[in-house]
Amino acid sequence: MPRRALVPLLALVLAGHWLALTQLPLAGGGGQERDVDTLAFNTRMLAPSPPPPPAAAAPPPAPAPPRPVRRPRPAPKPAPQPAAPPEMTPDPPAVASRAVSPMDDELAPAAAEPGGADAVAAGPAGPELEPQGATAPAPADPASAPTATASAVAEPAAPAALAPTPEPAATTAKSTDVEIRPPGAGGMPVLNAMPPVRIPAPARLSFQVQGQARRLQYHASAELVWRQDGQRYQARQEVKAFLIGSRSQSSTGRITAHGLQPERFGDKAHSERAAHFDFAKGEVTFSANSPSAAIHEGAQDRLSVFIQLGAMLAAAPERYPSGTQIALTTVGVKSADRWAFTVQGPQTLELPAGPTPALKLQRVPPADKDYEQKAELWLGTELGYLPVRIRITQANGDFADLLLSEYGAP
Repeated sequence: MPRRALVPLLALVLAGHWLALTQLPLAGGGGQERDVDTLAFNTRMLAPSPPPPPAAAAPPPAPAPPRPVRRPRPAPKPAPQPAAPPEMTPDPPAVASRAVSPMDDELAPAAAEPGGADAVAAGPAGPELEPQGATAPAPADPASAPTATASAVAEPAAPAALAPTPEPAATTAKSTDVEIRPPGAGGMPVLNAMPPVRIPAPARLSFQVQGQARRLQYHASAELVWRQDGQRYQARQEVKAFLIGSRSQSSTGRITAHGLQPERFGDKAHSERAAHFDFAKGEVTFSANSPSAAIHEGAQDRLSVFIQLGAMLAAAPERYPSGTQIALTTVGVKSADRWAFTVQGPQTLELPAGPTPALKLQRVPPADKDYEQKAELWLGTELGYLPVRIRITQANGDFADLLLSEYGAP
């Protein structure tokens, strides 16, 4: 169209608009109210905008790609998180579907560990659990379903792998108070376990006693009564001397597969003092108000130790050649000490009861405890390895020497 024709047309359009703008407000009056009415009128008279075309349906969200399985880091297990809100907890069908997953064999150990499958099901529904819930869309490609399922199952197993590694189980070997060192072993114990034993039959042994007390020589009599029924035992030794009085020691307890297990040891001169054994707690307490002492299996008292040594040697005498050292915790009425006996070999003693084959053991106190008593023990090899001679020497030189004079049934 020529430009000259456009000018009149443009002027005509502008005139029409001017007339519309100047004529319409006159119907509503003038002043400030006319302006307000005009604004309202114009707003109502405007043609409504055509409705927008209907939006196309949004395509379903693409399935979340399977999360890669993270390798566990060698770090301590994270602190437990607060429980997830109910709306965030995975639906029961999702949990059930995991229970029948072909990965059950791999998840079974994790469920038994702290922080395993159970902890994941009850824990917070964090970002890692969202793609694995029941509302996650199924993969478009059926071939990719096994891969997504394996990832969803393997991912929660990672927290179980981060659980602290359990400590190795403690050794099942029990601590004992018996050490046996063969000749030439030095300070290295070769056996720290309870050896076999053979408990002697009940017997009554009478002794003639020669001794010295406060530099005075004396003669006395003594008796050792030994009783046992296969379950329990009782031993009592009493020494009687003219003008000196009597002194007795007693030991009672159980018989186990490893020998004597004392329960009470008593020592009586004017009044009795006692030691009480509690192997379940691993301690012995004293009536003399002394501090309690620790004990283990094999601990003996100052009377039962002689019977226990004989039972050990009777069961396997070939295991104890000359020079073998046997150490046991030995309990008195005020303390528990370590007594070490050295096997010195066989001898034939000339005793009031007649010639008696015996095996000698000797206890020498450690160099730093020269105030303790020295003990020599002869076990009758033909009398069930019961004591046939006992000689106790004190640090001040006093001694008591018990010599077998008679042997018989109790």
